[in-house]
Amino acid sequence: MPEIVNILVVDDDDVTAETVRRSLSKVGGHFHVVEAGDGQEGLEILRGRSEKTLERPYITLLDLNMPRMNGFEFLEAVRSDPALASSVIFVLSTSDSDADRTRAYKDQVAGYMLKSAIGPQMLRLTTLLHDYAQSVRLPL
Repeated sequence: MPEIVNILVVDDDDVTAETVRRSLSKVGGHFHVVEAGDGQEGLEILRGRSEKTLERPYITLLDLNMPRMNGFEFLEAVRSDPALASSVIFVLSTSDSDADRTRAYKDQVAGYMLKSAIGPQMLRLTTLLHDYAQSVRLPL
């Protein structure tokens, strides 16, 4: 049986999470998508303090601009937590700022993608995620 790829979508835009879910169903493979509306909820899920569960290995898709706890605050918390520090995180943002991109890569993101560049081509993102998960060994 093929391995399930667990994906945490941390984004306050419900449309993004639903688009990711639909696109993943088109690329094949077995995906389990869990949604968090902001960084705080994402941390609670990763730390097992939520009704929503996410098993390892997983990939996180992270928006930067969110209420309560933004993407950079989430990255800082994840990277400073020994139990979460090896998490694979891709940024999926509306920000095309060089400063945001540089800061995200300094926080060891696996990739930085613009929502506007992916937009209707969400299939490109989900194909990338599928191929990535099939090609690398994710941390447990």
